[in-house]
Amino acid sequence: MVAMWEWKKISGFLRKTVRKIKGRFGRFGRSRAAHLRLGRRGENVSCHVLEELGLDVLERNVRNRYGEIDIIARDGVALCFIEVKTRHKSLIGRPADAVDETRRRRLSRAARLYMRKLGEDVQVPCRFDIMEVVYEKWRLASVTYLRHAFHERKPQKRKEWLVAGG
Repeated sequence: MVAMWEWKKISGFLRKTVRKIKGRFGRFGRSRAAHLRLGRRGENVSCHVLEELGLDVLERNVRNRYGEIDIIARDGVALCFIEVKTRHKSLIGRPADAVDETRRRRLSRAARLYMRKLGEDVQVPCRFDIMEVVYEKWRLASVTYLRHAFHERKPQKRKEWLVAGG
């Protein structure tokens, strides 16, 4: 018969092992969700296309408190912040339509923070681009690169009306 303390030891070991397996393979036994694999493939294709177009890919998947920048590249002297949208052909609409006003605001804030980390004295022109990657049955169907897809909207300063006390 197994003593109570041995049983606790065995059950603790089993719980830790199950947690490791779930953490490694996910809930359904896959190493990575299908949409994440598709996104990673789209980013890889985007980097190859950008290099063929003559841009230098500086960084990928830069994260800060405002969000994630998929690709940061250099086009001459300009710094390009590129949002990659990868979709299957069966879906309705263009992938660039997914970059709504909220996503644009987050991307511009993340880019401003990245520029601040470069240094206060660095004055580099920057632009925001979108790369659309479309797959059809896991085969590459099309790649579209939208330069100057949107402009950074600087936050409007609130007008504060001072009321003179009488």
